[in-house]
Amino acid sequence: MTSRFQVVRPIFAVALTALFFFPIYIVVTGMLKPPAEIQSSPLGLPAPLTGENLAAVFGRPDGLFWSSLLNSVQITVLSVLLLTLISAMLAHYLVRSKARWTRPAMLMLLSGLMIPPAVILQPVTQVLDAAGLMNTLPGVVLGNVAYYLPFGVFVFAGFIGTVPVDIEEAASIDGASRLRMFWQVVFPALRPAAASVMIFLGVWVWNDFLSPLVILGPESGTTVTVGVYRSVGEYSTNFGTLYAFSFLASLPVLIFFVALQKQFVAGLTAGAVK
Repeated sequence: MTSRFQVVRPIFAVALTALFFFPIYIVVTGMLKPPAEIQSSPLGLPAPLTGENLAAVFGRPDGLFWSSLLNSVQITVLSVLLLTLISAMLAHYLVRSKARWTRPAMLMLLSGLMIPPAVILQPVTQVLDAAGLMNTLPGVVLGNVAYYLPFGVFVFAGFIGTVPVDIEEAASIDGASRLRMFWQVVFPALRPAAASVMIFLGVWVWNDFLSPLVILGPESGTTVTVGVYRSVGEYSTNFGTLYAFSFLASLPVLIFFVALQKQFVAGLTAGAVK
């Protein structure tokens, strides 16, 4: 039985890997084919290779790709920075505070992990509309803070519990303010957790489709995910340019993950060891 399982396991692993990479294969080969070849041979390798689909995306008269890319970068960077700082400081306060209400507050906040962002999209848009932030990039950023703050607090709270209180007390005795103590003593110890939070949130915010679609609206720009959606024609679609747009939209976040994968693994293993 064991020997049979050892034979089946690598076959299953290869089949599962091929299943996950199949959509990537379709996108990469499709963007390098002429439109006619995509229709006649959707699964075949491109012969000959063509870059006209990439050129069409880069050279769109409306500049959809470049404007979408700029909006996505701005939203992702601002959202991740705000979420990392706010969730780290909030988690530190809730973990270190001795007030009775902090534990119920932590449980209430972490219950947000069980609520999908789409469920609270309507109340969030109502709050943003009342504040005059609908159809703006800051509105999308604040919406992301509302969606993903519980996750950041959850990750940081687990790491803060492993930081010795003695070093904070020593910094306080030396005359450091709470903000300085957190920034110079506590936060450097949370770098593995911060790397994990930034990678998770960066991927989630970049890939978000519904929030930019609803909060930004059609007249305030798009993100790359919404740009892919708007590349689909009402009556006909050029799948070559659609594949090219999809590939270019996923490339920045892939590079971001590969560049920080060591910090990501270090954050996960550090949390497991501690």
